[in-house]
Amino acid sequence: MMVAWPVPFILNPDNFAVDAVVSFCVAVLLTVTINAEAQAFMATFLGDARTGAKDRFHFIAFMHLDLWGTVSYLAGGFGWPRAISVDESKFKHPRLYTFLTRLAGPVANLLLASIAGSLVALMKIVEFDSRVFMMVMGVNITTAIYSLIPIPPLAGGAFISALIPGNMDGIKRWFNLIGPYVIVAVVMLERIKGELPFRGYLDPLVMAVFNYLQG
Repeated sequence: MMVAWPVPFILNPDNFAVDAVVSFCVAVLLTVTINAEAQAFMATFLGDARTGAKDRFHFIAFMHLDLWGTVSYLAGGFGWPRAISVDESKFKHPRLYTFLTRLAGPVANLLLASIAGSLVALMKIVEFDSRVFMMVMGVNITTAIYSLIPIPPLAGGAFISALIPGNMDGIKRWFNLIGPYVIVAVVMLERIKGELPFRGYLDPLVMAVFNYLQG
């Protein structure tokens, strides 16, 4: 099946299509919402329960947008939601459970992509335009796969943070603090030079999952 837009999709000012931009923005809002809410659910499930946690469970997409995560989406086609606060002291196994909490985000993105893929298949049968759902698939898969990059606030970064010894908390804090800036800097450098080191490895994986889910 031919796809309507490139996967991963990256905004291109030289080829500006209103329908593509609108579909991409809708997909990003859905992506960050499901990612953040999944992290909130996992944190609560693993022990960090909070009464009336309106900062977690509200399903208001714009409140889940992170400044640098949004910039990364606009410039690089992937990004992350505003960080869900986690109290590691409430976890029985703090490092493991914190990593599982962050991992829940990209897992939820893959589940949403799978649902969108099912809708694409159904719309193909009834000959209905499925491009918006294909965009939802692409953005969610891209977000999930690029979360493997071992830089916070991506899930891969949470895995690295979990491996940093407890007596190196200062390094861990700096690692988490500068992570978003490093990602955005690399993405912006790619827009200037036209090449991102890890795209050659991750983009084929994104496309493979995309093709699998759309049948």
